[in-house]
Amino acid sequence: MKVGVLGAGQLGRMLALAGVPLGLRFSFLDHAADACAGAIAPLTVGEFDTATVDAFAADCDVLTFDWENVPVAALAGTASAKLLPTRAALETGQDRWVEKEFFRALEIPTPGYRAVGSLLELERAVAELGLPAVLKTRRLGYDGKGQRLLRAAADLAPAFAALGAAPLVLEAFVPFEREVSLLAVRARNGEFRAWPLTENVHRDGILHSSVAPYADRALQAGAESQLRRVMERLDYVGVMALEYFVHRGALLANEFAPRVHNSGHWTIEGSVTSQFENHLRAIAGLALGDTAMRGHAAMLNLIGAMPPRDRLMTVAGANLHDYGKAPRPGRKVGHVTVVGADRAGVLARLAELEQRAA
Repeated sequence: MKVGVLGAGQLGRMLALAGVPLGLRFSFLDHAADACAGAIAPLTVGEFDTATVDAFAADCDVLTFDWENVPVAALAGTASAKLLPTRAALETGQDRWVEKEFFRALEIPTPGYRAVGSLLELERAVAELGLPAVLKTRRLGYDGKGQRLLRAAADLAPAFAALGAAPLVLEAFVPFEREVSLLAVRARNGEFRAWPLTENVHRDGILHSSVAPYADRALQAGAESQLRRVMERLDYVGVMALEYFVHRGALLANEFAPRVHNSGHWTIEGSVTSQFENHLRAIAGLALGDTAMRGHAAMLNLIGAMPPRDRLMTVAGANLHDYGKAPRPGRKVGHVTVVGADRAGVLARLAELEQRAA
C-alpha cells in the first residue's frame, strides 16, 4: 500500500519511519524543496491546489496530512475520496471559532470566547470576558504565532492593529494549574484507543517538554469520553490530539489537532505502539496496536539549532531524533526522549537533558 502525505515536515518524516517496517510505501507533497521528509521518501514539490493534489493522490492508495493548514479547497477534487482523516476534521480544526462552537455543541467545556471583527467588538468582548485575555487569529496560528496577550485596556488597540487584518477570536485567560493533552486513535471500524494523559510545558508559545503519564483517573476518563465524542461526530480515522488546561481540578478544552502531535512523540519509545504507527494502522485498515506505556516517559523539544549530539546522547537512555532541518530561531529541529520505570528518575534525566541542550 502506498501512503501519500500532504506536507513533508518532521511529522511526515516520522510517519514514514514508522510505516516502512509495516511494508508501507510513501510519497510526499510539499511546497518546500528542502522539506525534511524528502530524505525518507520521494518528494513532489508543488503548491496545495486541487489539480496538484489530485495528480499527486492518483498514485496513492490512501492520502493523509502532517499539517492541519492544508487548504480545504485543495481537497475539492477526486483526492478527497482517499483522504483520512476527512475534510470535515481538517476544516473544523482550522478555525478557532468553529472549533470552539464544535466543542460547545458536544458539551465539552472551554474557556470563554467571543468572535472579534472590529476594535469595537474587541472592546465589547473584553468587557464581557474581562482581562487578562488572549486575542488570536481564527486561522493559521500555531507555536505562539498569531496571538497577543491583553493585560490592560491600553493593549487592545495595538493588538488589534497587529492582528486585525484577519478574523479574530478573544479567549478568556485561564490561570491553569497545568497543561495536558490526550492522544487517541480511531480505526475505520470505529475502534477507539487512547494513550495516557501527557503533561506539557510551553515556552514562548512552543511546546518545550512533555511527561507521561499524568496519572489522574478521573481526568483520564473524562478526556477519553470527550475525545471519543469528537472523533465519532467527525467520523474520524487516525490519530487526534486534544489539548487541555487543568483549572481548579477540571479540564477545559483548548484545541484539537487532527493529526499526530508533538506532545505524543514520547510514544515512539515509551508506548507499545507509537502514535505514528497507530495512525498508519488506522488509515490503512490494519488492526490497531496496544497504547499501553512502557513505564514513564519524557520528551524534550530541541528548538532553533541542534545541540552537540554527544552532550545529549551520553544521558542514560537518551533517544535522539534529529529532523535534518537547517537551524532557525523558533524552529523545531529535533527532540530527545527518555523512558524509565519511575517518574522521579525520568524527571531527573529530563532536567539533565535540559541543561545539556541549553
